[in-house]
Amino acid sequence: MFTGIVQTCAPVVDIIEKPQLRTLVVSLPEGLRDNLEIGASVANNGVCLTVTEQRHDKVFFDVMEETLSKTNLAALQVGDSVNIERSLVFGKEIGGHLVSGHVHTMATLAEIEQSDTNCRMRLQVEPQWMKYILHKGFVGIDGCSLTVGNVDAHGFDIHLIPETLRLTNLSERQVGDAINIEIDSQTQTIVDTVERVLAAKKLS
Repeated sequence: MFTGIVQTCAPVVDIIEKPQLRTLVVSLPEGLRDNLEIGASVANNGVCLTVTEQRHDKVFFDVMEETLSKTNLAALQVGDSVNIERSLVFGKEIGGHLVSGHVHTMATLAEIEQSDTNCRMRLQVEPQWMKYILHKGFVGIDGCSLTVGNVDAHGFDIHLIPETLRLTNLSERQVGDAINIEIDSQTQTIVDTVERVLAAKKLS
């Protein structure tokens, strides 16, 4: 489990291609390597990946073909940055919301409007996901826990403060980019439950 509070933005220093598998090699700062063991879970752009090897500052993550097909990790190149969060340690402060690191879909960045103090991004997702994205609700955006702004049938807005832009790779995003989206699990459960109840009433 994760909180959606990105701890650092780390560079991809190597990509090793294998049959139906890609290994990402990410350079992590010393503080985030403390007690990091093989088999540990680390979120990369909001995707829960397992540490398979560590050599000094270089940490290796295997990414399966299924994950590559459903996330923006497939588009990464050496030199790109990924948002990094170590797994949640219970008993510590949760600043965002609980996220699993399982990406539901990808959004397209449709619009960026930026000032000195605020950045608004307009995201578009496939229509079937919009029922889970509610005004003032939570959503995971490339591993960042963010509050949803305006919502309509075609997409939704998020608003980023300068500190979020400084700490994450969202500052590097451009119109047309694919963004990993994790729906809030509680919202999804409530919406799906209500739909099942209403469907059952119609059949009775």
